Amino acid sequence: MRTSFSKGLGILTLSLLVLVGCQEAEPQEGVAEGHMDTSSSALHDHNSSNDHQVAEDVDVQGGADHYHTGDIVELTAVYEEESESDHWHWYIRDNQDAEWNLITEQKGSSFKGEANRNGQQIKAVLYNDEHEAYVQSVPIEIVIDDHGSHGHHPHDEQIYNGYFEDSQVKDRELSDWEGDWQSVYPYLKDGTLDEVFTYKSEHNGDRTAEEYKQYYAQGYETDVDRIIIEEDTVTFLKSDKELTGEYAYDGYEILTYEAGNRGVRYIFKLAEDSDELPQFIQFSDHNIYPTDAGHYHLYWGNDREALLDEVENWPSYYPKDMDGASIVHEMIAH
Repeated sequence: MRTSFSKGLGILTLSLLVLVGCQEAEPQEGVAEGHMDTSSSALHDHNSSNDHQVAEDVDVQGGADHYHTGDIVELTAVYEEESESDHWHWYIRDNQDAEWNLITEQKGSSFKGEANRNGQQIKAVLYNDEHEAYVQSVPIEIVIDDHGSHGHHPHDEQIYNGYFEDSQVKDRELSDWEGDWQSVYPYLKDGTLDEVFTYKSEHNGDRTAEEYKQYYAQGYETDVDRIIIEEDTVTFLKSDKELTGEYAYDGYEILTYEAGNRGVRYIFKLAEDSDELPQFIQFSDHNIYPTDAGHYHLYWGNDREALLDEVENWPSYYPKDMDGASIVHEMIAH
């Protein structure tokens, strides 16, 4: 049995009940109590087909560049001009070509929802005392980017945590890890990841933040700052050197860890002999079938079998275009 390393690593369909109509409308004559008259007059112009042809002078604050599936989205509508009205409504649509729908449970200048689908738009509309749209915000588009991670689906969450059947494991190609990748080790050294270690300490309780930092310092340590993978070539970039080699698929190995969970190493072998390049590279990204990786741990060396026993040093790589704050967000989410 092979020993383990912790896998603490791992932007809207908003999961809201979108109801067309304003529940503030009073029952009209001839309409039974408990039933809503959906005419525009009854809804005070709050209906879903309203395009709100009014000035876009409202600023919506609090939005992120992107979210991960399941993230909480919190927004605040701000209208800087003096106004006696505080009658806000929030609207949502699946895309820019769809109709707006009133979100009845979201009232006031604050909005809170859950990110579940990419590309949805939301906006805030301020009404005057006559229930007429007064000003509105520019639509805010929700961008979801899970960086290839499948961890939020219950089934995939189980796999991510290392519980799966052998029959579920499938071969993968090097293209699953194609891209320009950066080591997270520099972020650990400059203190950017301290928030992650504090979070782990507070939520897991088994180690102090400093103990977590020491553990991951050993795991992340590497002098390979970037890795570029394109087609069948892998380029290792150090501060003073760049090495490129062609690698071919050499199968996978299923490892069982001390904690009882398991992982899969996907192995690639150097196509030609080289004294400078590693003969073998082994990917571990918590996935067990073809999919684009969101991040990965990489092991490299010249002894295929001995490399499988390495569980203390696992240099980890995230997309080069992610900044430190985004990486911290991703790690905490997983």
